[in-house]
Amino acid sequence: MRRRFLSLFALGLVFLGVSCSSSSNSGNTGGTTPSTPPSPTGVTVSPASVTLSRGATRQFAASVSGVTDQSVAWSVNGVRGGSSVFGLISDDGVYIAPTTVPGNSTVTVTASAFSDSTVSGTATVTIQAGSNVSVVIAGSGARIAVPTFGSRAFSAAVTGSEDTSVTWQVNGVTGGSSVAGTITSAGLYTAPHSVPVSTLPNNDGEATEVIVTAISQADPSASDSAIVVPVPPQQRTYNVPIPLGTSGGNAQDTSVSGQLTFCCSGTLGSLLSREGSLYILSNNHVLARSDLASTGEAIVQPGLIETHCSASGASLVGNLSQFLNLEAGSTPRVDAAIAQVVGDAVDPLGTILELGGAANGGLPSDGTPNPGAGVTGSIGRPVAKSGSATGITCGSIIAINSSVRITYQKGCSSETTFSVTFTNQLDITGVGFSAAGDSGSLIVTQDTADPVGLLYGGSDTDTVANPVADVLQQLADPVTAATPLFVGDAAVGPHPVAACTLLLKQFEPALHLQAGVARVSSFSRQAAAAVLDAHARELSAYPGVRALGIGASYDEPGDPAILIFVTSGARLGPLPADVDGIRTRIIENESSGVTGRLTDAETAALERAAPPARLVYPVSEAEVWRARPVVEERAAGLMARPGIQGVGVTSSLDAPGEAALMIFAIRGVPRDPVPTVIDGLRTRLRETSRFRAR
Repeated sequence: MRRRFLSLFALGLVFLGVSCSSSSNSGNTGGTTPSTPPSPTGVTVSPASVTLSRGATRQFAASVSGVTDQSVAWSVNGVRGGSSVFGLISDDGVYIAPTTVPGNSTVTVTASAFSDSTVSGTATVTIQAGSNVSVVIAGSGARIAVPTFGSRAFSAAVTGSEDTSVTWQVNGVTGGSSVAGTITSAGLYTAPHSVPVSTLPNNDGEATEVIVTAISQADPSASDSAIVVPVPPQQRTYNVPIPLGTSGGNAQDTSVSGQLTFCCSGTLGSLLSREGSLYILSNNHVLARSDLASTGEAIVQPGLIETHCSASGASLVGNLSQFLNLEAGSTPRVDAAIAQVVGDAVDPLGTILELGGAANGGLPSDGTPNPGAGVTGSIGRPVAKSGSATGITCGSIIAINSSVRITYQKGCSSETTFSVTFTNQLDITGVGFSAAGDSGSLIVTQDTADPVGLLYGGSDTDTVANPVADVLQQLADPVTAATPLFVGDAAVGPHPVAACTLLLKQFEPALHLQAGVARVSSFSRQAAAAVLDAHARELSAYPGVRALGIGASYDEPGDPAILIFVTSGARLGPLPADVDGIRTRIIENESSGVTGRLTDAETAALERAAPPARLVYPVSEAEVWRARPVVEERAAGLMARPGIQGVGVTSSLDAPGEAALMIFAIRGVPRDPVPTVIDGLRTRLRETSRFRAR
């Protein structure tokens, strides 16, 4: 079970808040057979020992053997997250030494496997006085919460030097960044617009913290750091009638293991109307405890992880009415459940936090989705969501008609798992689009706020969702067959999600391929060059082809490609997707004097002159229809291979405008080579961490 942690001692018990998502320790077979995941056999922490000056930081990493789930809980001298006396450690494993050397100058950093907290590894940190110059950030001995879109003034006291000026950094970047938050030279920190999501193996797919650091300008070896926790409004406790997009879940979603009590929750996503009654829509694994619940169970806001695992600290907002069985449900399989609203506990217009069409004082306003049945997702369509873990986020649909495999746990943090294969799914990409705890969020189109998907899972780079058409179909009344509709303010109607305009600079980098992501070995380049030299004349004969060179494939990063340069807007004949097993990449740019077989320098110059490559391109409906039968025919066979966890329809990056078969591979798991073409369709490889329920 993945998590958003809350740790405290109460009546001799440790309560651990766990957001609703499952670790994925099973193999690559589909089906819904319950199983017990393997237990870790050991944890190794690196570096094993380190010496740090007061206030200095060090990144630690853990390797968990025996399982695929590498998530760990970090502690210092037995205290989860550390303390001001012995130093703090972030969720991502960044240790911050205390500003005063403790009585025993050596402390122990421990990483406990989340799949089995009894299995752990340690490292030792020796703390020394270091420089005569000392830097202390006010309040740095504890985690500091800052609301998303909010700000906080930091101050640092410098002793031992007449020069008391400091340089401020966020996550090691002077001045910070839009993803982690920015900071001025005077120490005014402005939180990001949404909560950052970790991509590190020990915390991937989790909402995470950021590190604010002050470095002495007189002596750069002297510094201090603070752990900042960006907190979205979605995690607050609201008076009834509550808005949606907020933290919530089943009041019974807890479990006990020895002295540990776990609790789980997710997101109360949106409001449905069916035959005059109102229902909260979320996932089965959020509201129905992954098939374990009974109808009538209490649904509360906020979720138990916000209330120290006590339902008495939350408001009753609904009663579980219907859920689609995950293990044995009918097709199309969806991870969905509804709870009938109790009294006036929920805003009857279905308002969702930060989803409004107009910014209010520089902040996104609350708003409703466009009411009705929603729309069908398309490749490249910009989307948004409001969820309890990360807040308001924006991204784009990168694949449709996808088959994906998700592993669930029965109930909250149990040892019994089962896997479900979903078909016809949406896959969304975007920097930190979702994290564990965002399950149940409604995904809407950015330009019209039309419902398009129900978020339930993802990886460190991707988010997966059920199409809303499938969700509404499966939630038809069992007796009358009446289909529910999304509730929204009809007077407002379609409207843009203003937050995505505010977030444009933050999320724009996710839309483009970054330099260096597709490096090719010299041996592979030589092999591709030999193929090009053998076929240059026939390739040059294709209409519209101006020049040929060797570069990198974007559909399979790390592989070489024959680059085919064509004039922008030229009418092209059908160009080959590969030549003797070497992929081709088509690049449009303005005509230049360089033609024929290019040198490496000429190739690089023409590449630089072309528009930057994107992560997703629009694809025509005709191309989608060409690709769909290939997915339907090939998905099951491909997903039966080791290391493959999903297959869908996407846009080719090597041939913009063409559809491609997206193959989702599990990063780090050995797999067979991916064919360049399957049934006449280009393939595109996307490596991610394992898909997990969120």
